[in-house]
Amino acid sequence: MSQDYQVVSTETAYRGAVVSLRLDQVRMSDGSLAEREVVEHPGSVGVLALDDADNVVLVNQYRHPVRARLDELPAGLLDVAGESALAGARRELAEEAGLSAATWHVLLDLHVSPGISTEAIRIYLARDLQPAPPDGDFAAEHEELTLTVRRVPLAEAVQSVLSGAITNAAAVAGLLAADRARSDGWARLRPSDAPWPARPEG
Repeated sequence: MSQDYQVVSTETAYRGAVVSLRLDQVRMSDGSLAEREVVEHPGSVGVLALDDADNVVLVNQYRHPVRARLDELPAGLLDVAGESALAGARRELAEEAGLSAATWHVLLDLHVSPGISTEAIRIYLARDLQPAPPDGDFAAEHEELTLTVRRVPLAEAVQSVLSGAITNAAAVAGLLAADRARSDGWARLRPSDAPWPARPEG
């Protein structure tokens, strides 16, 4: 249980534009001390956008840390002050895929890499898709300049997960969750405003 692990001291070793590195001295359950490096992350949202023909919207973009282009769900950081997770998801779907959706549910919540990072991502299921009105304030930059968007049958995308062609963690989790949720007729989905205790603070 968490009370068995007490933070004795903490310091920020690095503060970047998106993430920070924190060094914690933690008292373990046996009384010993261990240092833990923690990447502090603002959290993120992703969108499993599914059209009326059961096609899922995938974006493909370059990811520098792995030096590869990856198929992913529309997604982005929760880095706008005061913005709700749902509003962030709506914004990312519009910016990356040019779409809006009339029906929203929470599909899943995920700790991306809990052994080293605070990052948590909420994946929404968005349906009843339509073109989003243009946002005059948004301008693509950096990796977004070569981002591509396509629609793929959900079953085909799931097979791409199982074959190793799709490896982005949020996309893998979202696609498998959507496939499972669809088999239940979407009966166990949470509302779009469901509590999210794991969302990082700040």
